[in-house]
Amino acid sequence: MFVLAISPGEGFDPSRWEWVLASGVDAFMIREPGMEAGPLLGAARWVRERAPGLELWVNGRLDVALAAGCGLHAGEAHPEVPDGLLPLSRPIHDPAQIPGRAGAAQLILSPIFGVPGKGPAWGAPRLKEVLDGMPEGAFRALALGGITPGNAAALRHPRLAGVALIRGLWMAEDPKGAIQELRKAWA
Repeated sequence: MFVLAISPGEGFDPSRWEWVLASGVDAFMIREPGMEAGPLLGAARWVRERAPGLELWVNGRLDVALAAGCGLHAGEAHPEVPDGLLPLSRPIHDPAQIPGRAGAAQLILSPIFGVPGKGPAWGAPRLKEVLDGMPEGAFRALALGGITPGNAAALRHPRLAGVALIRGLWMAEDPKGAIQELRKAWA
């Protein structure tokens, strides 16, 4: 099970970020829309220094992703990115988006379970139906939205590589324990 930690958009807090980086996640996405390019690049370099083996993504800033040598998560309104320029991650909020985004390295399907302000949840049965119909491709599919150790097992599917977490990780009293419980539930 692959676990992507996504920063909560509350700014760069080294002590909190350090805790999440050490939790056992496989990748880290910096999603800090309020940060300017310079501080964002500084945060990306800080993550690289602290966790050199961790896969790193920057949300929405091609310039920063290129300068940091990491992947780019290109949201809904992001302009097209030339093929092969860097690893690309794309959101999937509607299954109809999948064919046009299947060339990305990573697709993040959401919201799977209820999350405040994120629209209607797909639920595990709909997620599995969508995964069954997904075209074959080299992309990694991750589920995002309200995922906990209590509902993670319901998501297991051969086309789903794992999960992306925001609140379930950043609001946890013990991020490392949260990741261990999630992996145990998934298994």
